[in-house]
Amino acid sequence: MVLQNILKKSSDEKGSSKNAKVEDLFAVSGADGAKNTWHLDSDMNLGVLWEKKDETSAITFVNDVFLNSFKYKASDIHIEPREKSVIIRFRVDGNFINYKEVSIKQKDAIVARIKIMSYLRIDEHRLPQDGKINYKLFWGKTIDMRVSVIPTIYWEKCVIRILKKDSKPPQLQELGIMPYNMVKIKKHLKDSYGMILAVWPTGSGKSTSLFSLLSQYNPEEKNISTLEDPVEYRINGVNHTQINPSIGFSFAGWLRSLLRQDPDIIMVGEIRDEETAKLAVEASITGHIVFSTIHTNSATHTIQRLVNLGVDPLLICSSLRFIISQRLARKLCPSCKIAYKPSEKIHKYIMGKVGKFIKEKKDLVLYKSKEWGCDCCNHTGYSWRVGLYEVLEMTDKMEELVLQNASRIQLEVQAVGDGMVPIKEDGLLKVVLWDTSIEEILSVLGT
Repeated sequence: MVLQNILKKSSDEKGSSKNAKVEDLFAVSGADGAKNTWHLDSDMNLGVLWEKKDETSAITFVNDVFLNSFKYKASDIHIEPREKSVIIRFRVDGNFINYKEVSIKQKDAIVARIKIMSYLRIDEHRLPQDGKINYKLFWGKTIDMRVSVIPTIYWEKCVIRILKKDSKPPQLQELGIMPYNMVKIKKHLKDSYGMILAVWPTGSGKSTSLFSLLSQYNPEEKNISTLEDPVEYRINGVNHTQINPSIGFSFAGWLRSLLRQDPDIIMVGEIRDEETAKLAVEASITGHIVFSTIHTNSATHTIQRLVNLGVDPLLICSSLRFIISQRLARKLCPSCKIAYKPSEKIHKYIMGKVGKFIKEKKDLVLYKSKEWGCDCCNHTGYSWRVGLYEVLEMTDKMEELVLQNASRIQLEVQAVGDGMVPIKEDGLLKVVLWDTSIEEILSVLGT
C-alpha cells in the first residue's frame, strides 16, 4: 500500500524532473553496484524488477527471487538444480515453500549472477565457495546475505542465508520466555562475573536470545564488546567486532586481544573449538560476564560438550551460571486459527505433562491451524515463531554431579529436581496458552 501511494502521488505530479526523482527512489543495487528499476506489479506487494523489459535476464530473475524472499520473510533461499529444471525454495518459519521452477538452461546465468554479486569466482565449478552479498533496497535499508555454492551432479547448488540488520533486539518478554524461566535469568543477570550459554542447533534463535539478554545492561555503565560472525544487531554503545577467519581473525584470537580492552561484558558469537572454550571460561572467572552459544542438543549435553572440549569440570562449576536450551515453533495465525476441544488421549497427554500448571483441567480448549490458512499467513496456518525454552541453573547439587563426571541422565534428573521445566513441557504450555498447536510442538520436539 505504501508503494502504491507513492506511485499514485508521482503520477499526479507534473514535470519530468519530479518523476525522475520518484524513479530514482525505486532503485535496487547489489554488491557489484548494478542498478535496476522497480516497476510495481499489480499481483505482488513488493513488485518485480525489470531491466530493459527483458523478462529473461539473470539480473531481473535474481532480484525478483530476492525481493519475494523478503516479502515472504524467508530466512534462507535454496536454488537447487535437478535433472531437467532448477527449483527455487524459501525457508519460512523453518518450513520450505516452493517459489518457482525454471528451465535447466537458465542454471548458468542464475549461478553466475549470484557469484558476481557475492564476489566469487565464476569460472570455478569444482570446489565449494562461500561469499557475502550486501543487498541495498531503494528505501535505504541494507540486508546482508551469506552465500554458499557447492557442486552437485547436475550443476552448482546455491543456498543464501538472509541476515537482516536489525538495530534493536526484541525484549525478553517478546521471545516467549515464561515467568518460571524469567526469574532465573534475571537473577543471574545481576552477577558480576560468570558464563551464560545459549544452545541448540543452527537456526534456533540463540543469537537473538543472547542479544536480548545483552540489551538488559546499560552500555553507559558497562564496557560491552561482542565478537560475531556476522554482526546481526546493532546496540548503541556496544562495541561490535566482525571476525574474519580467512585472515586470522578467529574467535579465539580476537577474544585474547579483547581481554586487554578492559571489558565488563563479552559476547562470543560461538564456541567452536577447545581454545575458544578455555579462553571463554577463563575470562568468566576473572571478573567478566561472558555470553556465548554452542551447538548441542540439550542443556545437559552442553556440560558434557564443554568437558569434551578439554575444559576442567572444576572450572565449569566456577564459571557457568545457567544454560538456555531453545527451539523455535511456528505461531498460529491469529486471523484464522480454530478452537477445538481436544480428544481424551490428547487431554490426558497434556495433563500428564503440564497439568500442575493448569487450573481449569476439565474445560481445556486448544487451537489449531485452519486447513488452508488465509492470505495473512500465506495459506500455511502459521505466522512468525515463538521460542521454546529450558533453563538449566547451576546449583550446588549440579556442581557436585559435574565434579563426579555424572551421566547426562543423572544431570537431567537433578536439573528437573532443582526446578528446570523441560523444553517439551514449555512447548505444551505454549499450546495451552494458544500460541501454537500440539501438532507443531510434536513436529519440532518429537513425541
